[in-house]
Amino acid sequence: MTDSTIDPKTFRRTCAKYATGICIATLIGTDNLPHGMTVNSFTSVSAVPPLVLVCVDYSSNLLPHFRAASHYGISVLNSDQQDLSNRFAARGQDRFTGVQWLPGQTGVPLIPGALAHMECKVSQVVEAGDHAIFIGELVRAEISDGKPLLFFDSAYGSLA
Repeated sequence: MTDSTIDPKTFRRTCAKYATGICIATLIGTDNLPHGMTVNSFTSVSAVPPLVLVCVDYSSNLLPHFRAASHYGISVLNSDQQDLSNRFAARGQDRFTGVQWLPGQTGVPLIPGALAHMECKVSQVVEAGDHAIFIGELVRAEISDGKPLLFFDSAYGSLA
């Protein structure tokens, strides 16, 4: 138990004032199928070595797959990929059904049309609050032109 007087709703509303990009984190699961989820809890950690992190809620049904995976992928969504963000944020469905994807060099699924692709080797998992933080070292990166899909104040947006 913590001493915080900030309730979860206030915390979420406060954090919503920070604009973030939208990514889809992907991997090949323990069932050898592609799995993924929409995340905005993604950030760079270090340039040398090149490290990024993604946070996975303890209640996520993908957490066991992330814990077992040696690699994960990040696809940074383009401003016209809001439908994919919504699809990969939904629970209780096979998110990859009917979705085109390409295997990266490490085998992780990557979403075509994304602004950037990152293939990451899991280097550390940190337990924090109600999330597991997966720190990954980039083993491959690819960028494309375009504008990002953004999330601010609990709504989608894009650069003008």
